[in-house]
This record gives sequence, structure tokens and C-alpha cells, in this order.
Amino acid sequence: MNSLTLNNGLRVVYAPSPTNTVYLGLALDAGTRDEKDGESGMAHFAEHLSFKGTDRRTSRQIITYMESVGGDLNAFTGKEETVYYCTCQKEHFSRAMDLLFDVVFHSKYPQEEMDKEVEVVIDEIESYNDSPSELIYDDFEAMLFQGHPLGRSILGNAERLRAYKTEDVQSYASRLYVPSNAVLFVYGNVSEKEILRRIPDDVLSEAGQRIVTDETILRPYAPQSKVIEKDTHQAHIMMGARAFGGTHPKHLALFLANNILGGPGLSSRLNLALREKRGLVYTVESTLTTYTDTGVWAIYFGCDHHDAEKCKRIVKRELQRLCDAPLSEKALNAAKRQIIGQIALSYDNFESVAIGMGKRMLHYGRTQTKEQFIARIQALTAEQVWDAAKEVFNPENLTILEYR
Repeated sequence: MNSLTLNNGLRVVYAPSPTNTVYLGLALDAGTRDEKDGESGMAHFAEHLSFKGTDRRTSRQIITYMESVGGDLNAFTGKEETVYYCTCQKEHFSRAMDLLFDVVFHSKYPQEEMDKEVEVVIDEIESYNDSPSELIYDDFEAMLFQGHPLGRSILGNAERLRAYKTEDVQSYASRLYVPSNAVLFVYGNVSEKEILRRIPDDVLSEAGQRIVTDETILRPYAPQSKVIEKDTHQAHIMMGARAFGGTHPKHLALFLANNILGGPGLSSRLNLALREKRGLVYTVESTLTTYTDTGVWAIYFGCDHHDAEKCKRIVKRELQRLCDAPLSEKALNAAKRQIIGQIALSYDNFESVAIGMGKRMLHYGRTQTKEQFIARIQALTAEQVWDAAKEVFNPENLTILEYR
């Protein structure tokens, strides 16, 4: 992987890929936590509206420009970033770059398109609200980050969204949709010279500017419990706590510990204890969401209402097991072997590799190869994994949210 920073502050990261397909995009340091007070849902709304017309293209032309040659343009919004990404054959790289920069830096956000698209986003919100297994994640983060932008819903709320005008979105974009707040990532067999040649002149000539990022101070973490009456057919339960940020020295050890506890395989400790041994749940997962300066560790499961307390006790027991003693050398090696296999397989998803490359450069200013990632996993000790587990998995330190 190679990287450079242009005079206007735009960072560029690129790497060769084993196919003729090119995966490219622009990652912007513009997520939910970067919204000002009164801008709830703006990051996600601006992403939607960027496809609705630029100085040079109508919304229809944006949709068809890459699709007409079999390519694709898409985007997503997170708590800390918005990412626009494109997939195309190598011979259409210049076309993809032209569209990508036009959509990100020259969108007009016309009011007539806003008035239509707001109803699409509200439908998205309502669909989300109808899915307790998804909505509970938002409510859980709202508990962990109460009073902080990280606790906001990415989608926002209908009343606020309907009140936005073109100038509101333009104000947001003029603050955050600038080259010095972005990373261009390219995963494909394209030279540095070709990449730089395809960056539009107006972007290259734009003066770099300092971006004021979210500086809201996180309140100290305190565990809490809440029950929300949803009249659901089963109980939906989340148990977890704040976790380490991406630069924390214990983050990788917690990543491995979490995979042992409730990773994607059926052999995870929680799945064995709750589903395979007792048949109490259909699915249980333990997820680790990483932000730059903090994180979220959360266990989710659904169960019959009368089994809720029993399931919670079993979860706490499994957590205590990981906190009581370090892993044996045999267990540690088995855990490493499993997660290294998962990492190796994940690198076959080239689109994901490209986006990960861009996000890592955006938030941490560096890249990481598959080999470097695996080497860091191999270097972990049982004591490091135990130390991270004791700090985060402590059963006495849990925040618990239940829908019933």
C-alpha cells in the first residue's frame, strides 16, 4: 500500500489488486458525531441528497453514468464518516473518478429533490423502528453515550428532517465536504500518476482548510439498566459496556477475546452455552464497534420472555469465566488460528478491503496489510487477552437494555 498527501490536504491511499476491477472511493470525516446541535440526521441526509443533482448532472444522469458500463456507485454514513465508493472495470476508471468527485464536491441539494427524498429517509426510519433487533442497537448506544453526539441516531427524526432547507445542507457540506477532510482510496491496478491525473483541477487548486472536529467530552462510563415496553413476541436483550478506541493498546486483545466469547462461528462460548447446550436462543452475538477514541462492546440475543433472566445469568457466567483466569496456551493458539482464518477470508472481499483502507487512513493516518494484521494477532499473549477481558467484560460493569 502507498499513500501521499496533496497540497490541498487530500490524502490518497492506493494498492494493487489481483483483478481487472477497480474499487475506489472518497471517505469523509463527516459522520453523526460531526453534526452540530440542530443538525440531527444531517450526515445521512446529505449522503442521500448527493445523488440528486450536481452542477453538471441530474439525478438520472448520476444513476446511469456508471451503471451504463456495468459499474456501481454507492455510499453509506456512520457515526464517524461518510463513504462514497465505486466499482468499475479498469478501462472505466477515469469515468468513475469524474463522477465520484462531482457527486461529493459539486452537489446542489435542490429543494424539490429534498422534499421527495425526505420521505424515502422517513420510510427508512419507520422500517428501522419496526425491527426491534436493529433498533435496540441504537437505543443501547444512546444509553452508553448519553448527552454525546455518538449517542445520536444516524437516521435522525422525521420532524427535524422535514424542516431542513437547501441552505442547511449546503452549510453542512461546505464545512465538511472539502478535500482536506477526505481520503481518496483506490484498490486496483492503477498507477499513482494515473490517479493524480484524474483528480479534477478545481479540487487540486482548492486551498486546504482546518476542520474543527467533534470535541464533546465523553462523560465517565457508569453501568445502567433499562426495560422498555415494546410488546414484542420475544424479549430482545443487549448487555455490554464501553470499549477501547481504535488506537488503544488493548484494542486488539479485546478483539480476540470478543471473538472467543461471541464471534461469528457456532463454536463461540455464548452460542454453545445458550443455543447448543440449552436451546434458549436462536441467535446470540457479541459485537465490537470501534470509534477513534472509544468503542462499544455489546451482546445481543432474543429469547422467550420467561427465559430472559436465565439467559442473563448464563451470559454473566461466561463473562466471569473469561475474567477469572488467562487462556491456556492451547486455547489461545486455537483462538488465534480461528480469527486468522476469518481475517484471511475477509481479504477476499475486495470492496471491503478498499473501504477499510480508506477508513483506516481517514481515522488513523496509516494503512495495514493483511500480513501486518495477522502478525499483530500472532504476537498477542494470554495475559494481554485476559487483561483486556477483565477491564471490559466485568459482569459487575454491564449496561443492560431489554425490550419486552
